[in-house]
Amino acid sequence: MDSEDDETQTHELRTEQEDRETREHKLLERSELSDEADQHERRRDKAAYLKEKLAERERAEREARGE
Repeated sequence: MDSEDDETQTHELRTEQEDRETREHKLLERSELSDEADQHERRRDKAAYLKEKLAERERAEREARGE
């Protein structure tokens, strides 16, 4: 796999995490039970963390290509 394919895959994964974070945030807002809200909050936080790590990876991939 070449670096462009890697960057495309990283971008797709980051977009997926953004969508997951948004979805969990909406579910958190609609949660009626404390346990349910806690679960959605943890999932949202995990997606936000992974999204940030993937953004860092994208930057590193661009730097490696000399952009």
